Amino acid sequence: MARLDLPFTFARDQQMVLQGDALICGPGATVFGLREARRRAGFALKIERVAEDAFEAVLNTHYRDGAGGGDEDDLSFDLETGTAGPGLRDLLEDATEAPVIELVNQLLRRTVRGGASDLHVEPSEDGLRARVRVDGMLRTVMDRSDVPVKRVISRLKVMAGLDTAETRLPQDGRISLRYGGRDIDVRMSTLPGHFGERITLRVLDRHSGLLPLDQLGLSDEQAAILNRLADRPDGIVLATGPTGSGKTTTLYSLLQLADHGKRNIVTVEDPIEYHLPGISQTQTNAEIGMTFAAGLRATLRQDPDVILVGEIRDVETAQVAAQASLTGHLVFSSLHANGSVAAVTRLRDLGLDNFLIAATLRGILAQRLLRCLCEKCAEQVDPSEAAKAMFASIGQDAPEKLLHAVGCDSCADTGYAGRQGVYEIVEITEDVAAAIGENAPEQELKRLAVGKGNSLLAQGLDLVRQGRTSVEEVRRVLGDA
Repeated sequence: MARLDLPFTFARDQQMVLQGDALICGPGATVFGLREARRRAGFALKIERVAEDAFEAVLNTHYRDGAGGGDEDDLSFDLETGTAGPGLRDLLEDATEAPVIELVNQLLRRTVRGGASDLHVEPSEDGLRARVRVDGMLRTVMDRSDVPVKRVISRLKVMAGLDTAETRLPQDGRISLRYGGRDIDVRMSTLPGHFGERITLRVLDRHSGLLPLDQLGLSDEQAAILNRLADRPDGIVLATGPTGSGKTTTLYSLLQLADHGKRNIVTVEDPIEYHLPGISQTQTNAEIGMTFAAGLRATLRQDPDVILVGEIRDVETAQVAAQASLTGHLVFSSLHANGSVAAVTRLRDLGLDNFLIAATLRGILAQRLLRCLCEKCAEQVDPSEAAKAMFASIGQDAPEKLLHAVGCDSCADTGYAGRQGVYEIVEITEDVAAAIGENAPEQELKRLAVGKGNSLLAQGLDLVRQGRTSVEEVRRVLGDA
């Protein structure tokens, strides 16, 4: 028998969710709603009454996970532009819309529902292609020649509050939407191209990035180091890695270690990716002069104990962060560098003196995200010569058998499902600080601060040994050394 479900808007407004033969009712359920639910179901229902919070959890989980949604291709949705507010409609609300609006809403809903971090809308000579980034890899979700490209692009620009008449210059905007009662923030960027404007949307789930430290995949030793760094009264702690490697998530997790009741914590971000309870968050705006450096200076007048600066991009921000550290503040920030000790080289490149880096830097965390093997289709294989060489480079022998990605329906034929972080954490000791002050080269700093067993490659190969990921994935993300 096909599963019956109530329309999302009815379930939300009447506070009742149909699960099998049970009707979960919130405190706002009405007699009318009960009668209508029984009429729609066509059979006797068991009534279960729950509190407001419990009902909201059931409602969001039930519809967000796909129950009640029906076939995705048969659904249509609507969104409202602007910031979240009483008029904001939910992605799960069913409405009959024009074909272009319906198509755009289907793409957005599929992006959010699939847990994608980005949606790429790419006009081409043959029509329009849409791809989503899931677990760091792009997947094509639509490639059609019968799509009115300009109307789809215009619809997205209208939703983001952009100028639809301007097609020659890049534009940036944002869309606020809701999915199953969960607030989602979408940052949109346009780029003029030969066949029309290309659009990239970054999806920020405001509540999904708050992870306890023990869920980041850190070893006990690494977690102890981060706890020590978070407890320091001053200094700079940096997270390094490429875009999308999870630096912000790790920094937020570090902030959660701080005692919010006794320490004043302020952030300066671009954008504010997740809401942090008990923490003051500030959004930068370069157009009006609210840069990272300006925001950081302003926070210093707010009597902070801990400051999170979204990113150190220029010499001015680096200098202000260093001065904040010297005046008794603990500063967390991210920096684009290839490894942990490479952050020292990057700070030197930005113009900071060696003695200032040595005096202020307390810790560096380099990280990457590796895709985890799908448990349903991974197969054992003999280690290749290249795999043996990778293990030998860290002073270890390769296991007799390794797992290899295959691909099945469960993992969309990728062979992988989910991602796992690997970390290289350096605590700046007196010896390392002295070497930095003496302008030691990067290789010397790496020898002093990072052992072979603590490198990113060693952490990745440890996951290979555990059967969590593959040698091919480690090589793709980390290289051979």
